[in-house]
Amino acid sequence: MVNKEENTVKYIKDKSRLIAIILKSNFTSDTTNFFTPSEFSQQLGYMKHPKKHVIIPHTHNFVSREVNFTKEVLFIKSGKIRVDFYDDEKNYFESTVLNQGDVILLAFGGHGFEMLEASEIIEVKQGPYAGEKDKTRFDPVPLDKIKIKD
Repeated sequence: MVNKEENTVKYIKDKSRLIAIILKSNFTSDTTNFFTPSEFSQQLGYMKHPKKHVIIPHTHNFVSREVNFTKEVLFIKSGKIRVDFYDDEKNYFESTVLNQGDVILLAFGGHGFEMLEASEIIEVKQGPYAGEKDKTRFDPVPLDKIKIKD
């Protein structure tokens, strides 16, 4: 069961489109949870198992998949980061702050970051890496327009 009372899982939406999923460092559950729709090319889940639990050894089968948009998962190893969210037309709509231990899946729309403290981030995304063909850069929101939502 997802612990929503403590706001440990946050779904960022622009209208009805899912832009990002944030899993706060204090999230806990007694069961396995997946937070992404099954059709997403990058899946975000949480597992909690007791001591001596065994996951049976396995390999993954070759399954041809078509990936049209890069989805990124960022693990905030240390520091404090402001994430600015934009819709698909590059219009800014809100920001949030991530702290050490938080995880975010960036699904659609645009995003930008400012390091509020020295930070370490671990990134996981689909490959192969397409270089500059993979993204379109644009001007960030002016600082006086930042709206932090928590």
